[in-house]
Amino acid sequence: MEMTKDTLRAERWLHFSFALLTFVTGLIDAASYLSMGHIFTANMTGNIVLLGLAVANVPGLSVLRSIAALIFAFAGGIVSGRLEHWTAKWRRSHWLGLAAAMETALLFVACMLLVMQHESVVLPISSLYGIIALTALAMGIRNGTVRRLGVPDITTTVLTLTVAALASESSLAGGNNPRWGRRISAVFSMFFGAAVGAFLLQHSLALVFGLAAFITLTAMIIQCFRSDTIQELTAASHK
Repeated sequence: MEMTKDTLRAERWLHFSFALLTFVTGLIDAASYLSMGHIFTANMTGNIVLLGLAVANVPGLSVLRSIAALIFAFAGGIVSGRLEHWTAKWRRSHWLGLAAAMETALLFVACMLLVMQHESVVLPISSLYGIIALTALAMGIRNGTVRRLGVPDITTTVLTLTVAALASESSLAGGNNPRWGRRISAVFSMFFGAAVGAFLLQHSLALVFGLAAFITLTAMIIQCFRSDTIQELTAASHK
């Protein structure tokens, strides 16, 4: 399937928006791991591993915090599925935009909750589970939405298969390096997101969530205006 110039341009914008969302994942997981008691609210693979360690009474980990993150991420996935059904007659770009808007709103609420309490890095127990719920729900909505899109090598939260594909389909392994640029950008986006998140945590946890909300909003705007050809992009990507 040959892609037109307009489709190629839309593809570049779509991939850029997903790179932004992958950066946000790094921010959120840096914040959740370092400031919410060693859990992940975006990467559920890591969170389930941490839950297993917590069950084994590894110091510094919490079964309840990990379960809370898992439950709200699961709820976010349910919301994303319902959202797709409710918007079945909408343009695909509007569905994506609404999902990103919900993520933005949840992250903004988390930011405002911290600002109103004048909190920095350390969260009081009274606020901890609320922040876990808000961020895990936001990431669950995103995970469900991105999964339903089915664009290869763009998950925005998990990189295990991306790194495996980079290696197994590389020229060193006898492959032709398909979509290597997209894969590399995903790895570096999450890497820099985590690094920036850890740096910002030295100043304020609210700042991390504020930046995450702003970047998600930017991705939402891109998706609303640039992703009408996503079905064509998905078909072309599988070629």
